[in-house]
Amino acid sequence: MNTKAMKYVTNGTTVLFLTAMAVFVIYGAGTGLFTNKQELQLLISTAGFLGPLIFILLQITQVVFPLIPGGVTCLAGVFMFGPYWAFLYSYIGIITGSFINFYLARRYGQNFVKRLVAEDVYNKYMSKINSGRKFDLMFTAAIILPGFPDDVLCMLAGLTDMKIMKFALILLIGRPASLIFYSALGFLG
Repeated sequence: MNTKAMKYVTNGTTVLFLTAMAVFVIYGAGTGLFTNKQELQLLISTAGFLGPLIFILLQITQVVFPLIPGGVTCLAGVFMFGPYWAFLYSYIGIITGSFINFYLARRYGQNFVKRLVAEDVYNKYMSKINSGRKFDLMFTAAIILPGFPDDVLCMLAGLTDMKIMKFALILLIGRPASLIFYSALGFLG
């Protein structure tokens, strides 16, 4: 396959995937799926063995379309699967979504990110991007600690010159800390 055809396939697949995710987010928001624990549990439980896959896709979706608070889906996962399986499924989904965000920002640039990120959040963190190591430290802290807009920061990291290996290391090593927090919170609650 030549480069031009590969570019069309990549762009087409990206558009198709984002469209499917957007439809799912709109459906979920409209039906209250993301805010009603019972509805979410019903969807997952009726899916049988596909339940974990649906949950992982939900986690990917909430990362790429940061309309659903990640803490909410992580806690819902604990109630549906228990803390250990919820941690694993959330980790797979959130890591995958974070890599998608990084890739989309790197591939489509600033204008794409500006369409998905609130202007005040974008401006707040863009000023730190140009400060080099300061962004890397802030990004690492945001990945480790709960409560930061880390999904957005993964997109912004894609706009920097951060190497994919550095991004991967920060994400793969740092992400479990906040997920353990949410799993423990759900276990205690």
